[in-house]
Amino acid sequence: MPTDRRLYIGPRLRRLRRDLGLTQADMAADLEVSASYIALLERNNRPLTADLLVRLAQTYNVDMAALAGSAGADEAARLQAVLKDPLFADIDRASLEVADVVTNHPGITEALLRLYTTYQEEQLALADRGAETREADGQGAEATDPVAESRRFLAARRNSFPSLDDTAERLAQAVSSQGGAPAYLKARHDLRVRRLPSGVMVGSMRRLDRHRREVLLDDALDAASQAFQLALQLAYLEMGAEIDAVLQTGSFASESGERLTRRALASYAAAAVLMPYSAFARAVEARRYDVEALARQFGASFEQTAHRLTTLQKPGQERVPFFFIRVDPAGNVSKRLDGAGFPFARHGGGCPLWSVHHVFRTPREVVTQWLELPDGQRFFSIARTVTAGGGAFGAPRVERAIALGCAAEHAGRLIYTQDQPGSGAEAATPIGVACRLCQRTECAARSEPPIGRQILADDIRRTSLPFGFSDT
Repeated sequence: MPTDRRLYIGPRLRRLRRDLGLTQADMAADLEVSASYIALLERNNRPLTADLLVRLAQTYNVDMAALAGSAGADEAARLQAVLKDPLFADIDRASLEVADVVTNHPGITEALLRLYTTYQEEQLALADRGAETREADGQGAEATDPVAESRRFLAARRNSFPSLDDTAERLAQAVSSQGGAPAYLKARHDLRVRRLPSGVMVGSMRRLDRHRREVLLDDALDAASQAFQLALQLAYLEMGAEIDAVLQTGSFASESGERLTRRALASYAAAAVLMPYSAFARAVEARRYDVEALARQFGASFEQTAHRLTTLQKPGQERVPFFFIRVDPAGNVSKRLDGAGFPFARHGGGCPLWSVHHVFRTPREVVTQWLELPDGQRFFSIARTVTAGGGAFGAPRVERAIALGCAAEHAGRLIYTQDQPGSGAEAATPIGVACRLCQRTECAARSEPPIGRQILADDIRRTSLPFGFSDT
């Protein structure tokens, strides 16, 4: 690295200070500088000098190379990803230019990244506008949909939050050093874990009893669900500031939308504690994305593991980008995450030819399928049923199906294609986003006519197709 290259490590310095439990004034006193200078460094308004870097390393016993070596690498990777958007396809740019912008103009870099994220959110909101109209007081009015708000927030960030991953990884190490979550909760928070019958819990899976200093769990939960609930409690106890910081990067029209997003981020953090990013990223490559094997290795459920696979897009440590969807037997979507560019139906039902709607016939069996959209894009997906609830005789169970998929070019890295490397894509099932948007007029499974096509009713003969269409 050239000796005259300026070093900006504002976010890393702020994280270090917070991890040490110091104020800016405390750190300034330790390093014999002014508190205002620390503030300028944390905002990247001043570069870090070599002398101060050495003092930081000596004072707080941190690795100097780790502190300074990859400064700006995450931001550079994020900016490179943003510039791959087709919106910028006609702009000539060199990779060195991106590095120069990140290094010499960190404030501009952060502004561009925030602006692009806002642009993505607004694009998703525009797609929803008008489609979420409901009746209010007898008049048509566009109602704020908190679920759609939360989904837009996650989709705009590709369901990847590196800051939560980093904090959760450190928390996972601390929990492991104490021998597990129950011991850690007792040592760090003076909280005892108790498991109580469902009747005593009155419908709750987990409760925090601050008066008795106890975390209460429903004893009908299986081992994976109990571990997740304890990790979720830890996320609420120790990662509130990090979750708040992520929430502040978005804007919400409703309090419910913000609350739902906070819950989603807390669940993300809990999964990151159970499946720490670095260890999980290594394991997925070693096991070729075998969801069941990964679930056993990390003590998680099939759905928790599949969900975690959609989050592995940390800059510089990316893995296969996946999309994820969860549906009930009626086709209602209860969870949808996209990190692979799959065009989900934003409203109405999905394509009935997709295997995620068929796996209820073969419970707990992984079903693979190649998919081809009308525009020629190909994807590979696996689908399987999952069960929620139960745990005791007579306890209600909810059966759902989940699908996890990726673009065809990544499918060769998955264990599920080992017997059909590349060849299976040629036999892809032709599906559509939704019947109203699919122009495949020869589909016998169609439930609605496509927008813009004229229907021809033939009273003389009846074909196997639900609708007949004119050729124009």
